[in-house]
Amino acid sequence: MLSLPPSVRIYLAIEPVDLRRGHDGLSAIIRGQWGASLFAGHLFVFLGRRRDRCKILFWDRGGLVLYYKRLERGRFRMPRVAGDGRSIEMDATELTMLLDGIDVRYVRRAEHWKPGQKETA
Repeated sequence: MLSLPPSVRIYLAIEPVDLRRGHDGLSAIIRGQWGASLFAGHLFVFLGRRRDRCKILFWDRGGLVLYYKRLERGRFRMPRVAGDGRSIEMDATELTMLLDGIDVRYVRRAEHWKPGQKETA
């Protein structure tokens, strides 16, 4: 399980990406197509065309980090996509499930309590 603070956002590219791209190529997508800040500490997740490979790019303490995972069997399952953007935002739990090959479209999560909500019995 990933343990990330709530301030870290995780963005997943909707369209497959040529995973021959390295730090610079993926950075160009983040800055140019998404208009996002690469140096804010957020995670940017990219899947290959066959969806059996995944790269995650993020900035950490003065350098870019590129995490790469290849599944020997199966495919990464995309979550439901609403809208027509270039990426979707997910949380650390969804990213962990994605990296484990779990189809998050069929996972039902309980509502989390938030301060200020009316209590129901």
